[in-house]
Amino acid sequence: MNTGKLGDRVYEYILSQIMTGDFAVAARLPAESELAERLAVSRPIVREALGRLRDDGLIESRRGSGSYVLRRPAPDVRSFAPISSIADIQRCFVFRIAMEGEAAALAAKTRGEDGLLKLRHAFIALEIVSEQGRLGVEEDIAFHRAVAETTGNHFFVTMLNALHEQIATGISLNRNLSLIQPRPRLLTVQREHKAILDAIENGDETAARKAMQVHLESARRRIFEGS
Repeated sequence: MNTGKLGDRVYEYILSQIMTGDFAVAARLPAESELAERLAVSRPIVREALGRLRDDGLIESRRGSGSYVLRRPAPDVRSFAPISSIADIQRCFVFRIAMEGEAAALAAKTRGEDGLLKLRHAFIALEIVSEQGRLGVEEDIAFHRAVAETTGNHFFVTMLNALHEQIATGISLNRNLSLIQPRPRLLTVQREHKAILDAIENGDETAARKAMQVHLESARRRIFEGS
């Protein structure tokens, strides 16, 4: 088994223990050596998994003391996605942050009226599903595809199309979680889309890149909002 798969196994094990409460909030995780022995992996593999959990805002490391649980993800996460898929969902977001951030910047630079019109229509469609309280996965994907199309570079669109299933899974998880949260969370998501649209309309490459990266990073972290 390659190191990536081993890291996923450790990540998924610790995540599942946090979600069930076996590793409680504020509790110290077992030492790296203990986790390595328990899961029959090397300490560097455990360290890599712990790093990812820190990036997700679930644990923190305290010098000379170990790693502690910061938060327990919303229990509803398990209703919409199996634990075994979370690692790949997170990796897809990391990839999208890099790729779509540059797509948004290029869209702001090369925008034409046809592209902007399609982007505005996609945003309005998202507004409608948000107001109606519907899931809106395809509308969300359509907005991001419209950004890619506005670049004038078909490779961005091709990449999004190739990742459609993975992107849809991540968006579905996020939007399902948003629908069961108080309405301000869904409004926050839509404000993030509006910031992307505004920056592209204004031709501000830096702001467009930042707005897209903030949106996708926030979406990635929203998966783990909980207690």
